[in-house]
Amino acid sequence: MTMHQYGSAAWRIDEFKGRILGRAMPTECLSRTGRQVEYPKNSSKTYTARLFLPYGAASTNASTRNTFFGTTTAVDRSAAIVNAHRATEGVTPSPDSVTPWDVSCTMQQFMVLYGYTDHTAEFGEDDIPEQEEQLTAERITLVNEAFMYGILKAGTNKFYGGTGTSRATVNGPITLNLLREVARVLMANHGKMVNRVLDASGKFNTSPIAPGFDVYISTDLSSDVRDLEHFTPAEKYASGSPRDNELGACEEFRFMRSPDLVPIFDAATSVTASTYDLYSTGGTNPDVYQVIVMAKDAHSQVAVRGLRGMEPFHIPHTKRDKSDPGGQRGYVGANWWKGGMIENDGWMAVLEVGRTNLTN
Repeated sequence: MTMHQYGSAAWRIDEFKGRILGRAMPTECLSRTGRQVEYPKNSSKTYTARLFLPYGAASTNASTRNTFFGTTTAVDRSAAIVNAHRATEGVTPSPDSVTPWDVSCTMQQFMVLYGYTDHTAEFGEDDIPEQEEQLTAERITLVNEAFMYGILKAGTNKFYGGTGTSRATVNGPITLNLLREVARVLMANHGKMVNRVLDASGKFNTSPIAPGFDVYISTDLSSDVRDLEHFTPAEKYASGSPRDNELGACEEFRFMRSPDLVPIFDAATSVTASTYDLYSTGGTNPDVYQVIVMAKDAHSQVAVRGLRGMEPFHIPHTKRDKSDPGGQRGYVGANWWKGGMIENDGWMAVLEVGRTNLTN
């Protein structure tokens, strides 16, 4: 049996890490979004991003932070902005100052660890270290996805399915009208679309895809998204290549899906699922799914890339030391630091929706 022996030489560590990342990256979804920051060693555990509020904006909430023209009612706001900037001959206007806005998070450390014995390595028919390497990569992705999902679904710009006004009252699935309202709010907050235009081509039965906002959904919601009017599946994009896990596009939105974006079971506690044809794990109250919609630069995260982002390791059982003088135990795993945060709530949204019951 061929054993993988990994020493401490830099190229071998790099090769091992490359394989770990190569296994992890195709299954990443949220872990690949936002501004990817390389965090240097010997820095504070607090990661801070400094932003500056636009003219006329206030840091009160997700909308006021992005409002250039103010929120005064019954006022011609476009005329007000013009009048505020008219110059008077010979008069120097009072200078404005910029207002910084700092957003911070604390870095957290995570670790995956698998073990095996010399008996398993030398007599077993399976290459256990190789399998543990693969499982390590999968768990790194699972942890990072859950970590970023927890951060992003805490966004304050909330929308609810059906006529719901809270999680407990969600009584509808994702719909085109709900998405259009999200697009209206994001664009009103000057959120920039993430994707470039994919042009039309001469291929049969394909469609050009407009630039849009990214939408991250559970794989459970695939059928509801496919049923949206004007939906184009990724396999019918006229040009360009769909991203990993991309389901398709609809108007200003492109949908990415992952099984790791799990629902909250039976969370619509004020709703009877059968009344609205929604699915319920417990059979009474609908499950609630949290859908993440993002404009450009809504958030950032520390990238688990490069030599400094993650330290995978394989300590073979043949490496003897005072804790294992007989060379009886081997270990495969990785440890890494991760941080992430929403930088602008007005440039993203969280939709809390049910899903259509497919078992009827």
